[in-house]
Amino acid sequence: MVKMSAADREIFEQSIYLPMVLSVLEYDRKVTEKTPFKLRIIYLNLIEHTMKLVQRDLKLIKDNMRLNKMKTVKGKNDGIFTKYEFYYKGYHEVHRYWNANLRNNTEKLLRAYFIEYKNN
Repeated sequence: MVKMSAADREIFEQSIYLPMVLSVLEYDRKVTEKTPFKLRIIYLNLIEHTMKLVQRDLKLIKDNMRLNKMKTVKGKNDGIFTKYEFYYKGYHEVHRYWNANLRNNTEKLLRAYFIEYKNN
């Protein structure tokens, strides 16, 4: 097994978290469209702009992974842990992530995207 660099591990983790952020935003967009409240268009614009930022970053991650022959495959979810398989430089590694940790890190990443939107 090859020692993975911190930068490569970050790429693998982004390939896990960014699709989760997109699914959260998509769900929120659908709920926001159906929920009657004032100034709905502002929230929809915020969600859609954030989705575009996440999609842009996900494309960069996927391009980088393709260029460096890296691949992430989601495995089984037993309700507590989710297994991911990393293919990296001809090697195969299996990593298990605690579902609560996945949720918390997805929330942190989503918060960072909203702060980035606020600062722009």
